[in-house]
Amino acid sequence: MSDVVTSEDLQSWAAGLDELFARVASRFGRVEPRRQARAYLVGLLAPVERKNGWQLAEAAGDAQPHRMQRLLNNVRWNPREVRADLRDYVVEQLGDPGGVLVVDETGFIKKGTRSAGVQRQYSGTAGRVENCQLGVFLVYATPRGRALLDAELYLPKSWTDDRARCAQAGIPDSVSFATKPALAAAMLGRALDSGVPASWVSADEAYGQDHKFRLFLEKREVGYVVAVPRSQSLGTGIGYGNTGSRADAVTADAPEQAWKRLSAGDGAKGPRLYDWAMATLPPHTDDHLGGPGGFQRWLLVRRSLTPNDQGELEMAYYLCFGPAGTSLDQLVRIAGSRWAIEECFQSAKNEVGLDQYQVRRYDGWHRHITLAMLAHAYLAVTAAHAPKARAAWSPSPQPRSAVSWHI
Repeated sequence: MSDVVTSEDLQSWAAGLDELFARVASRFGRVEPRRQARAYLVGLLAPVERKNGWQLAEAAGDAQPHRMQRLLNNVRWNPREVRADLRDYVVEQLGDPGGVLVVDETGFIKKGTRSAGVQRQYSGTAGRVENCQLGVFLVYATPRGRALLDAELYLPKSWTDDRARCAQAGIPDSVSFATKPALAAAMLGRALDSGVPASWVSADEAYGQDHKFRLFLEKREVGYVVAVPRSQSLGTGIGYGNTGSRADAVTADAPEQAWKRLSAGDGAKGPRLYDWAMATLPPHTDDHLGGPGGFQRWLLVRRSLTPNDQGELEMAYYLCFGPAGTSLDQLVRIAGSRWAIEECFQSAKNEVGLDQYQVRRYDGWHRHITLAMLAHAYLAVTAAHAPKARAAWSPSPQPRSAVSWHI
């Protein structure tokens, strides 16, 4: 089959974009904002150097960016409703019962103090403390593809404790302080309540060490593989308790035959190979999740194959929860799925201008982010269903009795 893109291919891709926009068109009310929303979406997908108001306006044939700015700041439309349509679209096109929901945050470097939620705070994107906004995102990853599904702007207490400042940035009085894990739980709740087919959740330490976040998933009987620090307690009780053996102390007792060399998925340089070990954790004293047909908890440990500069093998630790009998291979696959969100961040920023907005208001941020997620989902779905499109665009890529090691 030829890899040359034909006019028929282009017509098919354009029809796919028309079908996607038809799903959300009614959310924009009148004809004018509807047309402007479509022009904004097309501009995000176009080979424009910067996806800001001026260049998106130029791509749409406008001499000034006023109409693009009005779409984000003044026109009445609810980005959460559009994200509900986006979620339905992604599930219809990429849904799979074994899907994994992945949560993480990304930073948006900003100047000044007026953009909603901005302050000097740590940004994993920059790898240091920066003046930035932080967005918490939800990604849906399946064997058919992965796409951004939902997003919330994190508002530090320096903002939510100052309601006058919030009012100036368009932050409603109903929006109070919420931790990043709480924002993630809210998005997961929306996805699960809407029927997104997913059996597992994956997240990094910022979420994994929050016992309320894990308890939320356990109550919903949704499996998880979440990273935790080496100091994570494995004692019984809520949040695995504040006493008991640390993850690294328990791992030190793991027999060598417990380690298995497995890939956590393919990376840019091939399979991501590590040595992995899995130990069953005792049930909480106040629950009944164990037993036949029930659920269990595990400690999963990843060990590097080669020493670091200090001559040590690096370790990563995960708390896991899922159906009894879940295998090591399954947990490793879920752990590896977390990279899907990093790939989505990279491709959404590079391809559809996720981070190239020029808005300061809370609602404007959510509107741009929603339209960028819509554009990103279109690319992901098109690449999943059309080999030529995939070639043209691909996502950038202590007591030993307390645990039982799987040998």
